Amino acid sequence: MRVVRLEHETDFDGWRGQARSLLVDGIPPQDVAWQVGTAQADLFGALERPLDPREPSRRLRVPKQFLSDAKLAICNRDRGRFDLLYRLLWRIQQKPELLANSVDDDVYQFEKLIKSVRRDRHKMRAFVRFRAVKGETDTYVAWFEPEHRIVEENAAFFVRRFANMRWSILTPECSAHWNRETLAFGPGAKRADAPDSDALEEMWRGYYAAIFNPARLKVKAMTSEMPKKYWKNLPEAELIKPLMASAHRVETGMIDAEATPAKRRANYEFAANPPEV
Repeated sequence: MRVVRLEHETDFDGWRGQARSLLVDGIPPQDVAWQVGTAQADLFGALERPLDPREPSRRLRVPKQFLSDAKLAICNRDRGRFDLLYRLLWRIQQKPELLANSVDDDVYQFEKLIKSVRRDRHKMRAFVRFRAVKGETDTYVAWFEPEHRIVEENAAFFVRRFANMRWSILTPECSAHWNRETLAFGPGAKRADAPDSDALEEMWRGYYAAIFNPARLKVKAMTSEMPKKYWKNLPEAELIKPLMASAHRVETGMIDAEATPAKRRANYEFAANPPEV
């Protein structure tokens, strides 16, 4: 059994280097045990030392799309993700078109991990709400609770979007910090470490109330796009229940209202030979 240790839960570079070395040595997936950090140990911990990553002596089949997707999949909290990724990489060496077979069990699971991470990444981009830090100019803090380990992978989006302000995004496991020049990551935080409210919250509530259309309310679709687990951290969320409660009354009133009479069409007469101007 070959034991491979990675530095942290999203150590894509470490996984990539070790997987390459395993392929070079011809180690099949069932003979590999993946571990994270130095504190973990199991039945096989003393059998093998981690591999020293090295360049392959033969050309390996590694599709570019697989590498980019694998980087996302590693952000998933699924405990078997490292095994799955190496098993796919091993099988790709014999079946280069494997990833095109969406009914394959490994490919299906791979796509499922990626889809879940992408959805979580999208929700983070949509529902992060920065609050101003009192006493500091142009400094903002946001609290978010992601489903997967997406903070480091997703931070570049917020750098591009909010490049001109100093901000921090706090999550239970990891925090991202931008000072207008450098992006840095730190340990996790608590909800209490983020500001409770600021003047921007009134803007969010006003905007949400303005765009709310009771005639187009579809509760199932809305909760699918804005799951209830995010409501507690959204300033506009406190309006959702009152607006939903009033939506039926507003819509019923619109239906019951008397129809507006059609305007009578004007009876215009046109001269057969209009005068020359």
